[in-house]
Amino acid sequence: MLHYTHMHLNRASNERKDQQWITRQINTNSRWLLIDKDRNLVNSAVGELQLLSLEDMSEFDKKNAIFLGFDEHFSYFALDVSSSASTPVLLKNSELEFVDMRRIGMQLNLNMASVGVLARGLCYWHKTHRFCGRCGYINESIEAGHARRCQNEQCQHMTFPRTDPAVIMLITHIFEDGIERCLMGRQASWPEGVYSTLAGFVDPGETLEQAVIREVKEEANIDVDDVKYIASQPWPFPSSLMLGFIGRSISTEIKIDQDDLEDAQWFSREQLNTFGQWGDSASGYKLTRPDSISRHLVEYWRAQ
Repeated sequence: MLHYTHMHLNRASNERKDQQWITRQINTNSRWLLIDKDRNLVNSAVGELQLLSLEDMSEFDKKNAIFLGFDEHFSYFALDVSSSASTPVLLKNSELEFVDMRRIGMQLNLNMASVGVLARGLCYWHKTHRFCGRCGYINESIEAGHARRCQNEQCQHMTFPRTDPAVIMLITHIFEDGIERCLMGRQASWPEGVYSTLAGFVDPGETLEQAVIREVKEEANIDVDDVKYIASQPWPFPSSLMLGFIGRSISTEIKIDQDDLEDAQWFSREQLNTFGQWGDSASGYKLTRPDSISRHLVEYWRAQ
């Protein structure tokens, strides 16, 4: 099952525009997820996201609280406390620390992992859209953190959270020996031995299928057709939506673009069965992280 896709909260798209309604949610059994420099607050003793009560939040300015949604138990809010003077006081509890979601996400309950990346993604969007893209004036958070409006009375331009679409694809080919192999590559910055599916951002004016074909050609010089959509995954690191595909190649000679990849190879299912796991300290080939859609595509193909 794909991580970060199990959003169980009711986002209350209409109700959250009503500030009185939001105030009632805050004062009625709210739970808070704190973000500091793009990291989520975690209880390291139990390996879970730390949810704070309204009482726990008494020292924090909640003006820029972001409503995430509600379930049958709580209303959930996110707050970026990167510059708050109260944050060091909170961390005097030795069990609490701010952790990158990519480090802990694989360990979390699927529902809370999805809520955690939503909190991170929205806080990042607010941090990077403080000023109006039209006139440069200050933007203010509105609609419980789901929009920003320019404070210049002659502009008043509204901005909404954006997601960057990116395609990620497993490309396969049946070779002359009758064995089907898949194309995987690695970047020099990745952990030693890790290979993953190819990926890239969608260009303006481009279909998703065209993006798959273009990216594979650019990165590995492989021609592709018969592109089929498989699944998608939010990946707010910082703000992507990964759109997963499987495609067939009509060429096999790899020529990598060193700007994108350090290496790319064709691997059979039998070879993948010998790969180590993400995080293994042993040398040799390794599969990509298990919470990624890249790994989902690989396992989808291996199971066929």
